[in-house]
Amino acid sequence: MTTKYTLKVVTDFAAAHSLRDYPGDCQRLHGHNWKVEVEVTADRLDELGMVLDFKTIRQAARKVGDELDHHYLNEIPPFDRINPTAENIAAHFFQRLTEQLNDARARVHAVTLWATERACVRYTAES
Repeated sequence: MTTKYTLKVVTDFAAAHSLRDYPGDCQRLHGHNWKVEVEVTADRLDELGMVLDFKTIRQAARKVGDELDHHYLNEIPPFDRINPTAENIAAHFFQRLTEQLNDARARVHAVTLWATERACVRYTAES
């Protein structure tokens, strides 16, 4: 039997965007209170009996969120070049968090980004 531990941390940020070339209301400037769920997995624990400290995951997620918080996303990298869709924002979080958190044992497994209480995108990268 293969074992796997999955840790989940939730944080949030507020930001505005407009979707370029979108054929509907979302092409106009609007904002969201985004919720971000970060999942980190490992198949073994460290010497303390942990995958990672929840605080470490939360701090990394907040750091990425703080870079976007209370900004017009279309004006800041990388969204000044790519459309600030929920999909692209989730991928951005995933990429930035893997740079900060991944090691030989623990890996960022998924980022779920909620645009509203009823709509989200989950980004994962299979190895």
